[in-house]
Amino acid sequence: MTASKLTGAALFFCVLGTMLLLPPLVLVFNIERRLFGVPFELLYLFAVWLVLIVGTRWFAHRLPVDEKADEAGDGG
Repeated sequence: MTASKLTGAALFFCVLGTMLLLPPLVLVFNIERRLFGVPFELLYLFAVWLVLIVGTRWFAHRLPVDEKADEAGDGG
């Protein structure tokens, strides 16, 4: 996978994660059932949160280092 495709996938992942946490989609899981005493809505939120953390870690590991940004941020 090329760097530009990977960067585009990372952007899509960020936008998708934001959309999954918006109220219209979260409210779909606002049902009266519980799993081990925990509401489905809360399980959904924590599952999305965990997937976003793991995905971000994966993208951070796979994306190439931008050397221009490293040189500009060196500061001295």
